[in-house]
Amino acid sequence: MKYFILVSLLTFQSASFKQNQLQHSRVKNAYENKQATIKNYFKLKHLDEKGFNLFIQIFKKEQLVEVWIKEKDKTTFELLHTYSICSSSGTLGPKRKEGDLQVPEGVYHIEHFNPVSNFHLSLGINYPNTSDKILSDKKHPGGNIYIHGNCVTIGCVPITDDFIEELYVLAVEARNNGQNNIPVYIFPNKMETGTVEKLAEEYNKDQSTISFWKNLQSIYLDFKTSHALKKVHVDAKGKYSF
Repeated sequence: MKYFILVSLLTFQSASFKQNQLQHSRVKNAYENKQATIKNYFKLKHLDEKGFNLFIQIFKKEQLVEVWIKEKDKTTFELLHTYSICSSSGTLGPKRKEGDLQVPEGVYHIEHFNPVSNFHLSLGINYPNTSDKILSDKKHPGGNIYIHGNCVTIGCVPITDDFIEELYVLAVEARNNGQNNIPVYIFPNKMETGTVEKLAEEYNKDQSTISFWKNLQSIYLDFKTSHALKKVHVDAKGKYSF
């Protein structure tokens, strides 16, 4: 009986999130505009759209946002769709200070759904995360980093109003499925073997940045090999590890 009550409460809370989002006209319109398109993405990839988990990878140099889906009862993710980033600021390398124009790099998650954004719809990530708080400016690390609509940015990830509607609906559905933590990994580029050395030559010879990139590369390669997500920890020096 207790288990039944708990499940019922969780179901009600999950449903309430989507219902609350649909009270906003932009979200309601996004569902009306994009449900058929999203269903077709799942159909083309032979994926089940019911009960999925969501994972987002962002590559700054390639200006790509990859959307990965893990079906219910599966352990691995499959690529659903890829969006282009339509504008960028800063250069390759992590964000370390307010006003540096940088798009962050690291392991994040969506912490805020904004249905009344100045940029149509937006999904806020948890910058600064634990690693950033250790490695970035202690007083002014910056913040308010979003994946959003429109096509302007100062440190955020814009993908146009059209495409943010799709990604926002996918994120709402994942959250409504009970996925409280939607991971967002941001990389300087697709970090294949030898990439860090090329980045160091072309963009940044700072040893702390190179070390950070090598750390991120291990995260990238692990997912590329397994298509599964491991729990990521941060040590006292701001380094990511499994």
